[in-house]
Amino acid sequence: MTDETHAKLREGLRGELILRDENGYDEARKIYNGMIDKRPLLIARCADVADVITAVKYARDNDLLIAVRGGGHNGAGLGICDNGLVIDLSAMKGIHVDPKTRTVRVAPGCTSGDVDHATHPFALAVPFGIVSTTGVAGLTLGGGTGYLTRRYGLTIDNLLEADLVLADGSVVRAGKSENPDLFWALRGGGGNFGVVTSFLFQAHPVNMIFGGPVFWEAKDAQAVMQVYRDYLPEAPEDLGAFVGLKSVPSTDPFPREYWGKRACAIISCYNGTEEDGRKAMAPLLDNLPPPIFNWMGVMPYPALQALFDPLLPKGLQWYWKGDFVKSLPDEAIATHIAQAAQAPSELSLMHLYPIDGAVRRVGKDETAWNARDASWSMVIAAIDPDPAKAADLTAWAKTYWASIHPHNGEGGYVNFMMDDEGEARVRASYGANYERLSQVKRTYDPFNLFRVNQNIKPAISAEQGRTAA
Repeated sequence: MTDETHAKLREGLRGELILRDENGYDEARKIYNGMIDKRPLLIARCADVADVITAVKYARDNDLLIAVRGGGHNGAGLGICDNGLVIDLSAMKGIHVDPKTRTVRVAPGCTSGDVDHATHPFALAVPFGIVSTTGVAGLTLGGGTGYLTRRYGLTIDNLLEADLVLADGSVVRAGKSENPDLFWALRGGGGNFGVVTSFLFQAHPVNMIFGGPVFWEAKDAQAVMQVYRDYLPEAPEDLGAFVGLKSVPSTDPFPREYWGKRACAIISCYNGTEEDGRKAMAPLLDNLPPPIFNWMGVMPYPALQALFDPLLPKGLQWYWKGDFVKSLPDEAIATHIAQAAQAPSELSLMHLYPIDGAVRRVGKDETAWNARDASWSMVIAAIDPDPAKAADLTAWAKTYWASIHPHNGEGGYVNFMMDDEGEARVRASYGANYERLSQVKRTYDPFNLFRVNQNIKPAISAEQGRTAA
């Protein structure tokens, strides 16, 4: 491509076009995961849907690889690419809350914290994740699990419709009555089908909650995980609680005598009164040793969502591995504890997020997200600010995963997968839904223009099959 073609693209955008040799390029290509260092040819910071259309057509006509960036939070760095065009949606922010219908329309550059800020004055919330800096677009398209999941389902279970730009540059709406095949695929199928430019969500009554972290010493980890495992299935659905193996952060206000020491934690959110929240937590706390600290209290829901943001700023080194987990036998707990004890850094962790309650009231084939019969979604996250530790982080996460994977299912949550997982792993994650996803991919992106993702390849048509034969 020539400077002239770049100039034409720039003229066609209301937003900003950034080339490799221009000021701001290095800052513009940075994403949440500092371990990812890729150099796109062009970065189109889109201002509106028209810009997205222009960018998609430009990449298609010039045979450029496309990466789509919303919040840039994806662990695998799928919002950036080498030698291609980044369609950066981060400037496309805008949220409209309708308190009568309890619906929220969200632009693709928003984070979950942006949405929480907009919905909280109406005592509403959309079920998102557990970190407020997470981009809404990537979280949603992969599925979306968090504090409200047991009561209100996955993020995709609360998606009512989406607008997107397809590979041919056209704009369509996907919902239950409009392009229902595409709507089915968007709910868990990732960024495989186009560039989503608007989401419409169902929100729910959430205001002040009773929640926060409870930490125990590492020597109590087995008891904590066992009691959590046994109680959670019968716990009230308004209690969202995940268990983690991690370290006590070496910073105030954490107790200094425990700084940097390995620990086991349960982080909970009860959507209701303090009295009812304490009752819901009692079967856990009353059957466990005294914790290092119990910081559960009444707080606004957005405050809980942002609780860990200061510990996880943009630019840290990350390597993720995930699995869906159907059961947690004592042997698996022992493996978790042994592997977590070898963590190469203070920030490295393992979390188990519950998949039950409302999630299971949706059929396995009703959305692309296939793990409705799992009990947890596991993530092993190796994290540190030092780039020199990247190899050690990666090695620990892979070793941990290899040790625990025999206890788990074949597939994993696509938002917890790196870009080196391979096609077999993607297929396993979607299970019986993969072939249907492949057919939808052929309909809406037959030439696989959108492939910087956990890729679903377009199905081969009968005619293509005869030609290949």
